[in-house]
Amino acid sequence: MSQPRRPQLEPLKTNDSATFIAGIGLWAVALVTLLIVQPGSDHIWWVWTCVAGIGGGFFGLWYVRRRDRHPAPPPQETPVEPIATVLPSPAPGQESTVAHPHTAD
Repeated sequence: MSQPRRPQLEPLKTNDSATFIAGIGLWAVALVTLLIVQPGSDHIWWVWTCVAGIGGGFFGLWYVRRRDRHPAPPPQETPVEPIATVLPSPAPGQESTVAHPHTAD
């Protein structure tokens, strides 16, 4: 029994720039906090993690804004070709000429 095909879902519209700006702001707050508290020499990597988070956020912000300026072209409707060919069944009383992999020779 075949069920009707579900319609294609459209992607959600989100404000990606606001997400990246919020993330950059949180990393900046963490960086300022660490610069005030001044962690020990064995925890200096925390500062560099914040710097990397801010840098990654600016890269993401640049990428998202660039992506939104140049939207992807709409997909073209092309017929889907079958992956495998289905061979017709032999008529009753006739032997198949196709070798079956699961039968012994």
